[in-house]
Amino acid sequence: MHIWVDADACPGSIKDILFRVAERLQLNVTLVANQLIKVPGSRVIRALQVPAGPDEADAEIVARVEAGDIVVTGDIPLAAQVLEKGGLPLNPRGEWYTKDTIAQQLSMRAFMEELRSSGVDTGGPAAFSQADSRNFANALDRELARRVRKE
Repeated sequence: MHIWVDADACPGSIKDILFRVAERLQLNVTLVANQLIKVPGSRVIRALQVPAGPDEADAEIVARVEAGDIVVTGDIPLAAQVLEKGGLPLNPRGEWYTKDTIAQQLSMRAFMEELRSSGVDTGGPAAFSQADSRNFANALDRELARRVRKE
């Protein structure tokens, strides 16, 4: 299993959680971004810089993800592609994207984009909080514990 991170917009607290999990469990974690990302010196944690451009990091993650890998992203279209390849997408707020919910999330995203393009102020997501970090850590821990029990 590998954990891939859509790192351009990933909150620092989530990266810190992932770094601790990677070291504790010796899991491979790769942060993929258009910019240079600093990561701790580790044999299981690495950063992969891709060319600048929209969706370059997403395309790299999709090309490398394998069934059973976890992908941390807030990008709904990327989550849909990860699900198609058998990966498990988790957003930084601790919510798993699933095959049962992804179509609705894609539709809602398209609807909100349409509203914004017509000039409607749709606001934005709530500020990222400590509760979001805790939810993420708990969701990740539950999935990793479930995998350990299966082995």
